[in-house]
Amino acid sequence: MKGIWLENKQIQLRTDIPTPEPPPGEALVKVLAAGICNTDLELLRGYYPYAGILGHEFVGVVTQGPDKLLHQRVVGEINAACGKCRFCRRGIPTHCENRTVLGIVNRNGAFADYLCLPVENLHPVPDNVPTEVATFTEPIAAALEIQQQVDIHPDDKVLVVGDGKLGQLVAQTLALTGCDLLAIGRHKDKLANLEARGIKTGFADAVTDRAFDISVDCTGNASGFDLARRALRSRGTLVLKSTYAGNLSLDASALVVDEITMIGSRCGPFSPALELLAQEAVDVKPLIQARYSLMEGMTAFTKAQTKGVLKVLLEMDNN
Repeated sequence: MKGIWLENKQIQLRTDIPTPEPPPGEALVKVLAAGICNTDLELLRGYYPYAGILGHEFVGVVTQGPDKLLHQRVVGEINAACGKCRFCRRGIPTHCENRTVLGIVNRNGAFADYLCLPVENLHPVPDNVPTEVATFTEPIAAALEIQQQVDIHPDDKVLVVGDGKLGQLVAQTLALTGCDLLAIGRHKDKLANLEARGIKTGFADAVTDRAFDISVDCTGNASGFDLARRALRSRGTLVLKSTYAGNLSLDASALVVDEITMIGSRCGPFSPALELLAQEAVDVKPLIQARYSLMEGMTAFTKAQTKGVLKVLLEMDNN
C-alpha cells in the first residue's frame, strides 16, 4: 500500500508498504481522509524519535472487524492502551505506560491506504457529518479536554491565546460554556472566523494584565505563554494546550506568589466531539485551506508548513 513514511527527519511517499494485518482485538480501517496537524510537523522536525507512517486525524471505513462496525465510517482515538498498567486500571488509557500512539509512538499512522486500531478505540461517524468535517474529531476532542480538567462557569473571564488550528477549536468549544471569552491572535482573517461565531477577538494589546480567571495558551511559543500568564488574576488557571519547541523560561516565583494552577492538556473525549459536529455546534469548514491526494503528499506537507496556513487534508485515492 501507499503511505507517507518518516525516518531521520525526512518524509517520502512509499508504495511498497505491506497492508497491515490486524491482530486480535483490532480492526483494519481503509482511510478515506486525514488531516495534517502541528504534531506531524513537529515530528518531521525531530520532536520525538519516531519512524513510520505519520498521521492521526482521520476518517476511514472498517474493512475487517466486528459486524457492528464493518463497512461503517469511523474515527479513532489515537492511544492504544495495554489495559493492565496502573493508569489503565484507573480508567486513564491516554496515559497508559505501555501505549502505542497512532502515527506518533510505535504505531503506523493514517497517511496511508490502511491502518489498524483497537476496536474499542473506534467511534462511528454520524451519517449527517461529512467525511472532511469528521477529520476534525480528534482535535475537537483535544479542545474539549479542557472542560474535563477545569470547571468553567458563565461568570468566568477566559482568554484563549492563539488563532491557529487548535486555538480556533478551543475558542469555539469554550464559547459553548457561556463564559466571558476573549480570543487573541495575530491574523485578522483567522480571527474573523471566530467573530462570525459571535466570539470576541482582538490582538495582544486587547489583553489587560491580571484580568482573567482562566487562560489557555494554544501558541506553543514563549510570547504566547507570557501573555497567557500575565493575563491571570491571583489563583487563576493556566492551561497549556500546545507543546513547546525548546526550553521555556518562566518566572516561577510569580506562579508561587499568585498561586497559579498550571495544567497540561492534550487528548480528549471523542463522543462529545462527534455530537458537536453532528449538531453543527462547531464550524470547521472555514479551517480547511487545501486538499491533496495521498500521491500528492509531499506537496501537501509543503503547503502545511507554510506560515499562516490552517488545515491541510489528504484525501486517499484508494478506491
